Amino acid sequence: MMSKLKLKAGGFALTAAVLACALVLGHHLWDYYVNAPWTRDGKVTADVVRVAPEVSGPIQTVYVTDNQLVQAGDVLFEISEERFQLALKAAQADLDTAHETMTFKQSQATRHATLREKGSTSQENAEQAAQEAAAAKAAYRSAQVALDVAKLNLERTTVRAPVTGYVTNLHLRQGDYAMAGTATVALLDADSFRVTGYFRETQLARIEVGDPVRIGLMGTRNDLSGHIESFGRGIADSNTASNAQGLPSVEPVFTWVRLAQRIPVRIGIDEVPDGMALAAGMTASVTVEDSASGA
Repeated sequence: MMSKLKLKAGGFALTAAVLACALVLGHHLWDYYVNAPWTRDGKVTADVVRVAPEVSGPIQTVYVTDNQLVQAGDVLFEISEERFQLALKAAQADLDTAHETMTFKQSQATRHATLREKGSTSQENAEQAAQEAAAAKAAYRSAQVALDVAKLNLERTTVRAPVTGYVTNLHLRQGDYAMAGTATVALLDADSFRVTGYFRETQLARIEVGDPVRIGLMGTRNDLSGHIESFGRGIADSNTASNAQGLPSVEPVFTWVRLAQRIPVRIGIDEVPDGMALAAGMTASVTVEDSASGA
């Protein structure tokens, strides 16, 4: 009888121990999956430079192709120079005219000043000649500026890459008309690749700037290493949108179950292995390896 009681007690103890282990393990797993600093919602991102010409005109030559890697300073395309060469010649002619006028007016002003000293002309005539000489000098300076602008516009017909990067979604062709200030080439900055991880707000307390990060890209075997660079300081709030009368459009329904907001966290990539091609928009899983909680 005693042996049976001992067996039952041992069975209860074993069951209780297994249940306790299961509870501890379940709590650990729940804490890991709910609050641990990791997320599958990550994206590879990069800065896009929208290259726009500073002058307008028909495209004469396109030197790049879609998805091509270009270095900073490489020529992307050229705009026809004919009108700008003519504008430069006209500006040079205006400068020559302004120079001759200025020289003549200065000579007149000097002569009137001499005559005024001798009493052969009035003070009014001398002052008027001096004013005309000053105006002619100002017109000459303005013509110099116009010539510099014409030279600059001619130089700007050659559009160069401002950064080293990849030409993306190129549709520019010879004969297209380029408008000043309108983007014609999208350039993905090759030195700006990073990962943006969207973490729940309940996880942010376990993340600090500088924490090392393991980055797993979909379709790749080897993980990348990175580090936390910064936290997003704001996300959109739909309740702040205004209607046609300028009043806030507040949602009439507020659910009892409140979902944690997802905050963007910027993650720098320490090193990209040789042979790995990164593309903005790739899916990434992010795990913070050494956070404030020691996770």
